[in-house]
This record gives sequence, structure tokens and C-alpha cells, in this order.
Amino acid sequence: MNQEEKILIIDFYGQYNQLIARRVRECNVYSEIVPFSTSIEKIKEKNPKGIIFTGGPASVFEENSPKCDPEIFNLGIPVLGICYGMQLMTHMLGGEVQKADKREYGVTSVKINNNSKLFNGFDNTNDCLMSHTDFVARLPEGFENIGSTGHCPNAAMQNTSKNFYGIQFHPEVNHTNKGTEIIRNFVYNVCGCTGNWKMSAFAEETVKALKEKIGDKKALCALSGGVDSSVAAALVNKAIGKNLTCIFVDHGLLRKNEAEEVEEIFTKNFDVNFVKVDAKERFLKKLEGVSDPERKRKIIGEEFIHVFEEEAKKIGTVDYLVQGTIYPDVIESGVGVGAKIKSHHNVGGLPEHVDFKEIVEPLRDLFKDEVRKVGIELGLPEFLVYRQPFPGPGLAIRVIGDITDDKLTILKDADAIFREEVANAGLHKDINQYFAVLTNIRSVGVMGDERTYDYTIALRAVTTSDFMTAGWSKIPFEVLEKVSSRIVNEVKHVNRVVYDITGKPPATIEWE
Repeated sequence: MNQEEKILIIDFYGQYNQLIARRVRECNVYSEIVPFSTSIEKIKEKNPKGIIFTGGPASVFEENSPKCDPEIFNLGIPVLGICYGMQLMTHMLGGEVQKADKREYGVTSVKINNNSKLFNGFDNTNDCLMSHTDFVARLPEGFENIGSTGHCPNAAMQNTSKNFYGIQFHPEVNHTNKGTEIIRNFVYNVCGCTGNWKMSAFAEETVKALKEKIGDKKALCALSGGVDSSVAAALVNKAIGKNLTCIFVDHGLLRKNEAEEVEEIFTKNFDVNFVKVDAKERFLKKLEGVSDPERKRKIIGEEFIHVFEEEAKKIGTVDYLVQGTIYPDVIESGVGVGAKIKSHHNVGGLPEHVDFKEIVEPLRDLFKDEVRKVGIELGLPEFLVYRQPFPGPGLAIRVIGDITDDKLTILKDADAIFREEVANAGLHKDINQYFAVLTNIRSVGVMGDERTYDYTIALRAVTTSDFMTAGWSKIPFEVLEKVSSRIVNEVKHVNRVVYDITGKPPATIEWE
């Protein structure tokens, strides 16, 4: 990504590292997350306007605690350290970090020096989220205190001559009042950014880059009909026209009637070569008896590649495979950043036997809401851009345990009812993702005068802006009651419905 302005976020296994990136981008400045082990040469090559150190669970006293190259502090680039990032900055620049007598966690009132560029426009106090065991006991030479709490004498610090700043709290979370303003002040007032990161610029630059990269060669798009692959297809189509062929694989794991809807949308709204492959039996046979979610993902990913390879041979020479990989996929798969949460079938490169030259992932650096903005910018219909997110492996990871055609039918019917009633209640625009899960739990029930021993359906609905964190949606009880009643009465082999009220973290949005 060759943006003129870039803020580099150096990750020390921070829980909120993705949120920091989102907050910077909300300021119309491009941000990129890199691991703490990134070499100084690579950092220079990226030429950032500023650097942010994330928080992290480690202590600077630990022998193997994550540390960056100290040469960072000699680059003349502004640095903002958050929580562990502030402690690490202190430790590396000769200050003193100590263990706190009492861990400080939760929203705390911080006394701040609002003459600092970091707190421009703030009152003398600000409520901030604290989460730390260690604290800065003595500031490094050249630093001054610009924030404190009752338990933390150095809650914020600055060295204005070198543009180094540290804050012990987390500005990236909603719990911190005006947190995004703190990041904005750093990005604009300290780093001197002007804010040229916009979706229109992204679309324009990406189309230009794709034209240069692909030229008059041919590409295949791994089209699922979801938001990500649809926007990826539109970007590549704008760049290379009919040299793009969209392969839509109906693996039998789509939602009710979705295969037919996808075919209609793309044959009527896109000027591309559209090929539909009916591979339901093929996928189900490969998945037979498989319960482990990681194995499911890998099997589906590999089978997708095989299908595209076969279709490519029918078409002729195809150099590029287009995929709708987005930034959360990359981060959650642990590719270069943080710990692996789960694998994504469209992340990690091509197997050795695949005949394509390489994968093209035009959305790899974007979060979900940014992908939607690009879709609107490209003129895609709103109903397509805002359709419900759907994982690449489809219903395979919403059927807990082994997969059968009968189980898929149960889930498709239950999911369709849930989505229909959410829409009927006018909640479909307020809830960012909602779906049903067929658990592998069977329990005793009674219907009429007969005993039943059938499946439990779990309902999942979340509200989120970036899909990196999410809260469970407070759907009115009467709506949930109607959904439950309809499912147990209309869907065979279901006698119990439960509602998932877990946020992300600690859970992921999907169950598998």
C-alpha cells in the first residue's frame, strides 16, 4: 500500500491492536500493523509519518518480553506508546518501570495537562480505561509528566523535542472519553498528517495498481456472493474488464436459496464472465465424518483451490486468482501479526501444486466497514454491499460436529426464519451480523403428548463497527420468542432454541 501518509502500529501482542488501526483510519490516515520484530530497515522502507506502540500482556522485566529495535528512537519519527508501549519506551530510554502495589483496571479519571499537543481541546480531567500492573516510576531524561491518577503518578508523558509521547491508558476503546481525539491529536498535531486516506482514493489507486499488475492477462475471482468477494470482483473487473472470470462455487453450504440469488445478482449486475459450479456432493463427501473446525476449514479451502484449478484449465491460461481476503482475516490467521485465533481458507498463499501465478487480494488491508465504503464508491447496489456477512466455509462452521445434508437442511430453515423475523421487526440495519447455529446438542423435549430427543438451535446476533470486537445484540424478547416458536414448530428435529449473549472477545463471532 503506497500511501503518502502512513502511521505504523508496532504490535506487542496487544489485545486492542486492531482497534488502534481503526481509530487512525477514522482520522483519514492510513495505518498498518506490523510485529515488534520488524527490522529497522523495513520500518525505514515503509516511511511512516508516525509510530504507535500497542499495549500488551507482558512486563518489561520479563526476559522474553517483546521489544523493538531501539534504533526506532533515532529515526526522527514521532512515537506514541500505549500502556505496555509507554512502559517499554520508558525502559528503553533510561527511565524506571516498577511493579504496582495494586493493579489498576477500569475507567479512571485522569488529570491531564491540556496544554500538551496530545490533549488539545480537552478539559483538565478525562475518563480513561486503565489496564496495567506495572507503572512508570521515573520518567526518562527529557520527558515531562502530562497526566496522573490517584494510583498512577505518571499516566501520561511527553518529550516535545523528540515528539515522543506515552499514555498508560487505552485511547482506542470506547470506554475512554474522547479517545479517538487523542489519536487524532497525535496523528495531526504531532505527526503533521493531513488526512488523505479516503475510500475514493483507495478505489482509484487500487484499480490503477491492478491494471499495472495484471495488464492484459486473465484472472479468476473466487466469488462467494458475499460482500468481500463481490467488492474484490468489482475492483478487478473495473481494472481488466472481461479478462476477469468469476467462478461461483455452490458447495451446498450456502444459506437457503442463496445460490440462486447470487447467480441472478451477478449475471444481471456485472459485465463479467460468470461460471457457476455445482459442487455440493463433492464437498459433502470430502467433509463426511469431519467434526474438527480447523479440518473443515482446511478441507474446504483446499477443495476450493482444486475447483478453481480445474475451471482454469477449461478456460485456458489464467495467471491470477482473486480473493476477497480482508484485514481481520489476515490478523486472525496470525500472518505476521499477533497470535493465531483461527485459520481462514483464503489466507496464507497458494499450495505448491496450484497453476496460478499468484493470488490477488485487493482488500487485504481493509476492515469490513471500509470494504462496504469501497463497494458504494464503486457503484455496487446497496442491498449487495450491506448483505449479511458470511464466512468462506459457509454453513460448515455453523453446523457443530459432523456435517450431513439433513443437518444442513435443518440449519438453512432455522436460519431463514431468524433472518426473516429480524427483518420483519425492522432490526436488520441495527444488527451487524445475525445467524443460526445447529449445535451438536440433543436434548429431551415434549411436543404434543410425545417425548422428543432433538437438536438445539443457537441464535447469534452482534453489533459491531469493525468485526474485531462485538457486543451481543439486545433483541427484544418478543422477537426472540416469535423466532423460537416458529423454529420449533416449522423446522423438523429441533425442540430447543437458545440465544448466545457472549461478546467478542472473549468469544469469536462465529462458533467455529
